[in-house]
Amino acid sequence: MKKHLILIVLLTTVALPGNAHIINYQLDKSETGSVFMKYLELGYQHIIPLGLDHILFILCVFFLNTDLKKIILQASMFTVAHSITLGLAMYGYINPPTRVVEPLIALSIVFLAVENIYSSKVKPWRMAMVFLFGMVHGMGFAGALSELGMPKDAFATALISFNVGVELGQLSIILLMYLCVAKLFSTQWWYRQRIVVPASLFIALVAGYWTIERVFFIS
Repeated sequence: MKKHLILIVLLTTVALPGNAHIINYQLDKSETGSVFMKYLELGYQHIIPLGLDHILFILCVFFLNTDLKKIILQASMFTVAHSITLGLAMYGYINPPTRVVEPLIALSIVFLAVENIYSSKVKPWRMAMVFLFGMVHGMGFAGALSELGMPKDAFATALISFNVGVELGQLSIILLMYLCVAKLFSTQWWYRQRIVVPASLFIALVAGYWTIERVFFIS
């Protein structure tokens, strides 16, 4: 059990840096197929290893569930939601300010982590909150893609493949945690007391620090 607790700590302690959305890539003009693969890769990398705040969000989704299907369903709802706001932002319909979006992203992680501590099961409104928070995270993804740049001749392809890459990154985290933690220990009486609550508390503290940092230091 100690080895798997160490795994949880490692996955969360890497989340200490506050700037989790910066992507610095230069892309040359390329064919549609290569654009799809490149942005698929970038979407995946934006979760693993660059999306540290999104990793914590997905971990919050994971820790309140023991049913893999329910975990994946919530993660997919998150993907649908952030795809909507990401698309709206990249097409110029909305222009959310970074100084507002980034603290809200961190605060959404705090909210889910605290709920994990005080609630022992998934409540009906949890899906709605995951969807709402996903829309906020999508605005953060838009900031990353704006810095990266989008190919004018394959804009929709790049946008779709980026979202697919993000979803694959999320599924990788979920499957890793399910195999290493939930599948082995979720049936034990101490699973919630020794794993879910301590991990959620640690995530809440990290995300709380991010919230304060982003409120006062993002211009």
